Amino acid sequence: MHTLPHGGLALSSLDEQLLLPGIKGLPLQAPLRQGAIGVQGWNVLRSDTSFPVAVLKESALRHNLAWMHAFCERHGVSLAPHGKTTMSPQLFGAQLANGAWGITLATATQVQVAHRFGVRRVLLANQLVARADIAALLALLQGDPDFDCIVLADSQVGVDRLAQAVAAHRLARPLPVLVELGLAGKRAGCRSDQEAMAVARAIAAVDGLALAGFEGYEGLLVSDDRAADLRQVDDFLARLVGLVRGADAEGWFAASEILVSAGGSSYFDLVARGFQDVAGLSRPVRAILRSGCYLTSDHGMYGRHLAELDARAGGQEQGLRPALEVWSCVQSRPEPTLAILTMGKRDASYDADLPVPLHTARPDGDGAPAGLPASCAIVKMNDQHAYLRLPEGDPLCDSLAVGDLVGCGISHPCTTFDKWPLLLAVDDDYTVRYALNTFF
Repeated sequence: MHTLPHGGLALSSLDEQLLLPGIKGLPLQAPLRQGAIGVQGWNVLRSDTSFPVAVLKESALRHNLAWMHAFCERHGVSLAPHGKTTMSPQLFGAQLANGAWGITLATATQVQVAHRFGVRRVLLANQLVARADIAALLALLQGDPDFDCIVLADSQVGVDRLAQAVAAHRLARPLPVLVELGLAGKRAGCRSDQEAMAVARAIAAVDGLALAGFEGYEGLLVSDDRAADLRQVDDFLARLVGLVRGADAEGWFAASEILVSAGGSSYFDLVARGFQDVAGLSRPVRAILRSGCYLTSDHGMYGRHLAELDARAGGQEQGLRPALEVWSCVQSRPEPTLAILTMGKRDASYDADLPVPLHTARPDGDGAPAGLPASCAIVKMNDQHAYLRLPEGDPLCDSLAVGDLVGCGISHPCTTFDKWPLLLAVDDDYTVRYALNTFF
């Protein structure tokens, strides 16, 4: 049974389910109740699991949960972490128990999963346009009027589609809608402030819809000119604040509070500061961060961005720890400086950076992992092979053997989680404590 706080979610069915042989990472030869995983005594470094195996270090998870809770309290912002990162109900529960205001999701089906396990407030950070998806979400709201779901719109056409749907479904209260502000050449969102205000006006005019506020995603502003990126992030946030002020001056908000939201996992400190001074309006403003990758962090892209965050804070904000690793076996030593591992694109992220080799362990050794030299690198991956290049002349060229284990950190956790229906939570000695499910 998992030991993370559950945040009031209905998770018992996950521990009661019967796991069958064939699940990635599990060494099952017969069915096993999921809740019994923690009493098996499995240890990754003894090679008790199947390989590859994705693990989450529980100590890092708990640290990151507490760290982000403290950060949000310190800066006076709310957190609706992006659940698409993990799509794990157990991790949703832990985030809610650690102060999250709600859970952000990306699709109607993800909303259905979250609702099934008891999440009570969702921010759907994508345009809701497909007829079946709109119908599915409105059916949830009809069947459970106390369920909160906030959606986005970035065009008159999008507003019209929502308006037609809510007219055909009698909801207990209006559907809250955020106007999405976008960036030129990037993803969805209004390209100008004038366009955003026009969409806001259209939402406020529809019976059955309610203008909830404005949102955007600044995380797309990443280039080689980091100083310019930061200036553009600040400008984007100022535009969002300006839109909130403009819509409030027009009297378009009807709810008890106004929502303004941004904040991926790269610039959430800038977002928190940029939203601090939204005051003097007709009603309170709730600033919402949507950072999702903070929970596991990583050894690549977000590790670099968090180092920059710490530098911006003068060394005061450093603290998130990488929690997610993928372990595999050496399956071949075909050349002196090359080891082929039993993991590949089906097992670990490769969209931002290739995995980062961290540790090696010999299953019949002393059980302690040894750090790998920084000059070791995963240089290529196939579907189920990783090419670990060893530094020429290093003793590792002779000592690393077939059957040895290699633990890798990853870059961009989102695209590792979606490769695993189940991940194993481990203690600092890599003893398996419990399992965490995903629903992609």
